[in-house]
Amino acid sequence: MPSNRPTSQDNDHIMTKPTDIIVSGASYTGTALALALNKALNGELNITLLDRAPAGSQPPPSPRSFAISAASRNLLDYIGVWQSIAAETQPVSEIEITDSPLEAGIRPVLLTYENTIDTGEPASHIVPDGLLANALKSTLANTTGLEVVHGCQVESFADSENSALLTCSDGRSFEGDLIVAAEGRISATRESAGIKSIGWDYGQSGICTVVAHSKPHEGRAVQHFLPAGPFAILPLPGNRSCITWTEKTGEAKRIIGLGDNEFMEEVDKRFSGRLGELTLEARPASWPLSLRLARSLIAPRLALIGDTARGVHPIAGQGLNLGFRDVAALCEVIVDNARIGMAPSNPDGLARYERWRRFDSTVSSMAFDKLNTLFSNDSTLLRSMREAGLGLIDRIPTAKSFLVREAAGLTGEVPRLLRGEAI
Repeated sequence: MPSNRPTSQDNDHIMTKPTDIIVSGASYTGTALALALNKALNGELNITLLDRAPAGSQPPPSPRSFAISAASRNLLDYIGVWQSIAAETQPVSEIEITDSPLEAGIRPVLLTYENTIDTGEPASHIVPDGLLANALKSTLANTTGLEVVHGCQVESFADSENSALLTCSDGRSFEGDLIVAAEGRISATRESAGIKSIGWDYGQSGICTVVAHSKPHEGRAVQHFLPAGPFAILPLPGNRSCITWTEKTGEAKRIIGLGDNEFMEEVDKRFSGRLGELTLEARPASWPLSLRLARSLIAPRLALIGDTARGVHPIAGQGLNLGFRDVAALCEVIVDNARIGMAPSNPDGLARYERWRRFDSTVSSMAFDKLNTLFSNDSTLLRSMREAGLGLIDRIPTAKSFLVREAAGLTGEVPRLLRGEAI
């Protein structure tokens, strides 16, 4: 039945009345799930979104961008976000892959393919971090029937026969039939539930910045595989690109500590002059790279999504798309159950979600890990093997088509929201 509780964007009381679904974490996946459930259920269930950030706070500026797949684009369209940002995103027309030493004067292209799916649409768009974050936040602020609680840092999770309880660091507690943890790689809810995780540090750090260039990119994304790790050039609207690259942690600290001119010398060394004169548009950011994979995606009255379920190496740029696949699958399971009178926490429904997402979660995490091992080295033998493998794919059109569909999120058992279908 529809809820009569008032909607609040700044609820600072201790919640005493149980709700149906509590989403802990208001970043990309948590907010997307809350919006998707709210729209699909149309008030049939009560939904509360817990945001650790205080009300009215703004995310810090970020130079990052995401390669949003065609499937993720369908989800964002469903929740009313894509329409507001589409004009400020950059469709990727082509993908180019090279593999060479850092000092190589010429980076021969080993693999190139058009980035277009069967409908003629781009398989991916490059979306700036701030653009997506602000659009999700704006859509949430203009949505009715969804309760948002700010300033809540979850400290513990406990389940009982009839409900689950989240307790925050300020003493507030929230009771619900189902808890969805979207808290990032470090999750108090996951740990409190006793869900173990495996993972390791890579001894690498990611570096990200935005540059302007004198020549047009023509929508082409480039992945240079260098001995320290991948160097990706992601096209942005105008003659601008987001650069994301991997370095060993010590070298990354050195590069980040350089002045603007010296930093741009490092960028130009890897850019290999392909887009003309470069100008720095955003100071670089850096973060350590690691793998974290939950051993289970569910527990009684609990489901994990996004980075709480798995945090992957960014070598393929698919981390957020994997999270949006979780969102679409869990939303479909909950909505299907609700329409036959089953509670969100129904064990059979949670088991269906686990089966649906477990294989993709594990295989993707391990595949990206092995790709990093294969490409982040200076072995002459491995480089020869890589060049042979990429060259072979370059000569097989069906292999290229599969790569495009896989990156677009359109292979396997695709949830309805990712196919562009309502639920």
